[in-house]
Amino acid sequence: MGKAVMLHLVFGVLAVLGVTLVNAEDPYLYYTWTVTYGTRSILGVPQQVILINDQFPGPKLEVVTNNNIILNLINKLDQPFLLTWNGIKQRKNSWQDGVLGTNCPIPPNSNFTYKFQAKDQIGSYTYLPSTLMHRAAGGFGALNIYHRSVIPIPYANPDGDFTLLIGDWYKTSHKTLQQSLDSGKSLPFPDGVLINGQTQTTFSGEQGKTYMFRISNVGFSTSLNFRIQGHTMKLVEVEGSHVLQNLYDSLDVHVGQSVAVLVTLNQPPKDYYIVASTRFTQTVLTATAVLHYANSQTPVSGPLPAAPAFQFDWSMQQARTYRWNLTSNAARPNPQGSFHYGKITPTKTIVLANTASLINGKLRYAVNGVSYVNPDTPLKLADYFNIPGVFSMNSIQGVPSGGAATVATSVMPTSLHDFLEVVFQNNENTMQSWHLDGYDFWVVGFGSGQWTQNKRETYNLVDALTRHTTQVYPNSWTAIFVSLDNQGMWNLRSAEWGRQYLGQQFYLRVWNPVRSLANEYDIPNNVLLCGKAIGHHP
Repeated sequence: MGKAVMLHLVFGVLAVLGVTLVNAEDPYLYYTWTVTYGTRSILGVPQQVILINDQFPGPKLEVVTNNNIILNLINKLDQPFLLTWNGIKQRKNSWQDGVLGTNCPIPPNSNFTYKFQAKDQIGSYTYLPSTLMHRAAGGFGALNIYHRSVIPIPYANPDGDFTLLIGDWYKTSHKTLQQSLDSGKSLPFPDGVLINGQTQTTFSGEQGKTYMFRISNVGFSTSLNFRIQGHTMKLVEVEGSHVLQNLYDSLDVHVGQSVAVLVTLNQPPKDYYIVASTRFTQTVLTATAVLHYANSQTPVSGPLPAAPAFQFDWSMQQARTYRWNLTSNAARPNPQGSFHYGKITPTKTIVLANTASLINGKLRYAVNGVSYVNPDTPLKLADYFNIPGVFSMNSIQGVPSGGAATVATSVMPTSLHDFLEVVFQNNENTMQSWHLDGYDFWVVGFGSGQWTQNKRETYNLVDALTRHTTQVYPNSWTAIFVSLDNQGMWNLRSAEWGRQYLGQQFYLRVWNPVRSLANEYDIPNNVLLCGKAIGHHP
């Protein structure tokens, strides 16, 4: 099959080079990415960062629903490395998820080719390193999935499309941060906030036109508020969900989350501030960019637009206004509201409480009293090859333990087609952000204090949106519904990477005892083997 160039008419023309057409329905896109260290002055100080193809942040992946991605990742770092695709469901294919529970890390001076499909998805997503503390050095980027031309979207095609990766940042190297965590210390307060890896950048547009801004919090631990001076934002998409198109002056975007808004340049022609600032922090860190009108002769001026004056209650109320657009489709032609999630009785309820604990005199983070430790053999390989002693399916329970925290390689067993009610109970005084690989889920409720069964009376059972990452406010709870229709080994983790690194995670084993390609793809022929899986053959 020869090389070709395929043009997709998506918000203009996206030119995708090096594409081989297998068939007209599901094209294959080929990429080669090389991961290296480099030096960049991020916050005015030269520091070592992780580059992909010499770019910081990494290259933007722009694909169309159902495209197949073949991505050869070459690791030139001095440590093993993996990328995970945040929000990509990897239908029937947890082999490609790129976390340590599913994949062996790529050794230095070696490579691995990811093969996955953007199956039945649209929206704004990201990718990021899942190994060690590499995320603190870079290696992250945007992954945007555009709709197929035959599938309508519930808004006019924008005149342009901007991606903004916002997040907190440290001047300290990722290895030093890792050593600090390994010694039992918590992460320090970050040194700054970046927009697309910079402290200053410009986005240009024409007066009277409407632009999409795709905003993702790729930071480590800090919720951010996003706003544009003099402009309102129409929310249209949240992590693959088309939502009711409410207008906002500012949006809270929590760690690991993505939103897409439409902004009409309807103000006098000048330059305007774009602001991302930390939320719920005693010291407020701010990054600014510029929205430049093409005919502007006036630079930015005046005070920065103010952040919300109110804190957690205001943010929770805003989150409740995010509603599914029931009449709109997403990646498929059927309306989102055709799936009546609120009429399904959950097969089980799981309550998950996060805690900060001392184990052997060192800080660890735990879920229901269990702090996760990575084994040297990926759980998925141990499960496939029936290798004993790698993980435990009885170490973590479905309710908080109340006892002293312990360490374990914790896996929670579930069955394919279970419909779960999961309650995240946060009894700490800090924000939490939870992410589930392989799925999106309905965020049906938020509330303060302790969750009890009568809190179900407050659930949104009609038009709750689906997403892959949800926030949990301090001393509060968040409830989700998730339909376990994707067999595999799936990571449920804190999106705040320091907490994830020190144990606030575990895996859901979504299982059907009948091995069938209808439920799950077979082990890839290029699988990397490590730990106790060495010597086994796919």
